[in-house]
Amino acid sequence: MRLFHVASEDEIKKGETTDVYFVRTKQVLEAKGLDKVKVVAEVTSGKLPENWEWGVLCGVEEVARLFEGCPVDIHAMPEGSVFRPFDYHGARVPLINIEGAYADFCTLETPLLGLICQASGAATMAARIRRAAGDKLLMAFGIRRMHPALSPMLDRAAYIGGFDGVSSLSGAEAIGKEPMGTMPHSLIILFGDQVKAWKAFDEVMAKGVPRIALVDTYFDEKAESIMAAEALKSRLQGVRLDTPGSRKGNFAELIREVRWELDARGYNHVKIMVSGGLNDENIGELARAGADGFGVGTSISNAPTIDFAMDIVEVEGRPAAKRGKLGGRKQVWRCPRCLTDVVRLATEPPSKCPSCGGKTEASLKLLVKNGKLEKLPSVDQIRRHVLVQLKKIS
Repeated sequence: MRLFHVASEDEIKKGETTDVYFVRTKQVLEAKGLDKVKVVAEVTSGKLPENWEWGVLCGVEEVARLFEGCPVDIHAMPEGSVFRPFDYHGARVPLINIEGAYADFCTLETPLLGLICQASGAATMAARIRRAAGDKLLMAFGIRRMHPALSPMLDRAAYIGGFDGVSSLSGAEAIGKEPMGTMPHSLIILFGDQVKAWKAFDEVMAKGVPRIALVDTYFDEKAESIMAAEALKSRLQGVRLDTPGSRKGNFAELIREVRWELDARGYNHVKIMVSGGLNDENIGELARAGADGFGVGTSISNAPTIDFAMDIVEVEGRPAAKRGKLGGRKQVWRCPRCLTDVVRLATEPPSKCPSCGGKTEASLKLLVKNGKLEKLPSVDQIRRHVLVQLKKIS
């Protein structure tokens, strides 16, 4: 009996989390002697959720791990690539190409899509929040809103999308960083007194742990912020406002009040951290109001998934596709200057960027060669790749 309702790594690798019709398809192909027929299948997206104009591809490393040992070749856009579903001319943009005998990898289609659909949604929301927040500190607080087995994936996706750190122990391990966080209301409630709780935290925690006081447990946030500053003086690095939505009123105005009162008393060094109900639509206003950092939870962990689909586009070297899809193996030629994509058949030469006239580069790069993984980038390299692209998109 399973303690938790999650599949093991071995079950995922063996295709035991697939849809049953892929198992039946494999049985039919083997029975009819078609199990050696080679195909090219491509992964594309259609309309992005919530009218997003672009997405961030995430989960590619896990895709590589999924197909490790499987006799296929995979070309993919690098993880962290900002993509649009359609190219300059309106053709669907392939993000991943898989070449091999279909019977060898058909049962892995379901987990493949699962690995990138949710991770890409979370990374895209994180990138949208990063753009809205500017250079403010961003921490991922969202793991409590999803199954705990997903915490490393969610926090990794948030970090790739541009966040500075994550709260979970497993997520921090996944990105090779120290976990980030402040304190919960329960600590203050157990002491029954804000000042006692803040001072106890200061006395017990190691010097490297930031002294950020939670300031909305019992009193007005402005009053508790002043109390925290007077209690810890120069040792206080920040205050965190986590006011429930039903009581926060105009959150931006509250931030401006706290900033004013702290500055008026000489506590200019105290940063204002904000959490609770933050998303890509409201975080920009709060940043402009004076918030120095944000703990973002539900909008990342509950980000809409991106609907990717995998389709066969070539059989034994011949173009073949269902209606609505374009047949033939393809390459995506991207302009590194403006990120414009042009999709062409793999046999066709590249063209200049139709938007700016610049030179284009091949986007689909070798990821897996006959089941062997190519060198994978570090999570920091992927994150930097995202941040560079975010500066180029309009």
